[in-house]
Amino acid sequence: MRVDGDTQQAALARRVLEELYWLLESGKGVRVGDVRHVIRMLSDEPNVRLKDVYENILSLGSRKVLRAKNLSQKRYVDLIRKHDVAIAIGPAGTGKTYLAMAMAVAALQSKEVSRIILTRPAVEAGERLGFLPGDLSDKVDPYMRPLYDALRDMMDMEKATRLIERGTIEVAPLAFMRGRTLNDSFVILDEAQNTTGEQMKMFLTRLGDGSQVVITGDVTQVDLPAGTESGLVEAVRVLRTIREIGFMRFEATDVVRHPLVQSIVQAYDRAAQVKARAASGADAPHNITKDTSEQASSTGLEDGAEPEQGASEDEAGDTG
Repeated sequence: MRVDGDTQQAALARRVLEELYWLLESGKGVRVGDVRHVIRMLSDEPNVRLKDVYENILSLGSRKVLRAKNLSQKRYVDLIRKHDVAIAIGPAGTGKTYLAMAMAVAALQSKEVSRIILTRPAVEAGERLGFLPGDLSDKVDPYMRPLYDALRDMMDMEKATRLIERGTIEVAPLAFMRGRTLNDSFVILDEAQNTTGEQMKMFLTRLGDGSQVVITGDVTQVDLPAGTESGLVEAVRVLRTIREIGFMRFEATDVVRHPLVQSIVQAYDRAAQVKARAASGADAPHNITKDTSEQASSTGLEDGAEPEQGASEDEAGDTG
């Protein structure tokens, strides 16, 4: 094959083809999404090798695996492995929750932990759902549905149901964590931007022996009452000096869902900046996104910074 054109672009095209050939030769297969991710990765990091990024995180039978799809996801996986508490902030579709779920299931399978606990605050996303009929489980299940969906994407439905019935996997609202000590567990707090400061402190102090905690959220989608500071934003500010806690920030360019999702996230980010400028009358926007970015730069809350999807073959990011 011959590649013609600008020297720099031709060199990039050659590297892209070489890495895609490696994917084929390793039996991983190549999809349209893979081509897009490889081009983006090599444009940012010309010397990166896919074999160092596309690490299998969780095997689902003989043919399907979950694996990281870009550098940010690989750094996120490494961060989780290195820290008992990891906090990830970023837009929807970057694989924050999906990857954490994969790591939790892998830890359970390898007997590193004895149970998985999945939780999120029961906060309505900008709409009033009203009275929900049924028992307590029926009332809270709609809030937990995204976690159930991700879980059942990673294991047989019957097995998942059996583990939930045994209590090996627990899916519960954040309020149910109060007063407990969570030992020998992999605990994931999803949608953490909708916690209050008191709820976040309560959750973080549940950590017991042999446990690991991953906290995920998107600080641009806070559904708390006006004037209430997000517990996630507060946690980043308060905990930034604790080296044993790892921080990770995903950007819109890390989105691994449909290509349009990345464009949508970026468009809303630009609109938020324009709105903030108009409201403040200042040259630079000063809103929650910018504040968090400034905190990130001072704490290591950046792509791959220390302290510190996968994606499946179908791509991570299905649950944020």
